[in-house]
Amino acid sequence: MTNIEDRASDPAFNLPSKPLSQMRVAIVTTAALRLVDQDKFLGGDQSYRVLPATTDGLIMGQISPNFDRSGFIIDPNVVFPIDRLYEMAAEGIIGSVASRHIAFLGAQGESLSAIILDTGPSAAKVLRDDNVDLVLLTPV
Repeated sequence: MTNIEDRASDPAFNLPSKPLSQMRVAIVTTAALRLVDQDKFLGGDQSYRVLPATTDGLIMGQISPNFDRSGFIIDPNVVFPIDRLYEMAAEGIIGSVASRHIAFLGAQGESLSAIILDTGPSAAKVLRDDNVDLVLLTPV
């Protein structure tokens, strides 16, 4: 783990260096999505799951009892708009769709230290290794 002062010299994001039509795009969602063979998200869980570029087999692990899951059941693109990204790539609006995407649990307590210092940078590395230029955040 690193400390926050070390992270200050490594900005969380930079201005785009190329046109959107050449960018590789990934989704980062807080819908607690996972595949059946991945661990469930538990309360306060600050880990993440790597997702494929498809809605096939996705399970929503959102733990809030007040969260309405009906939209996701009808169309998973409501929280994971992968089909819309493929359409944008086909139209030349974006360059390509990443092969890997990230899901976190959105229901978090006051401390996000593990995400800030550990799992956030680790998830970013997954996306950097997939040559992702831009992230679409879908907060749930």
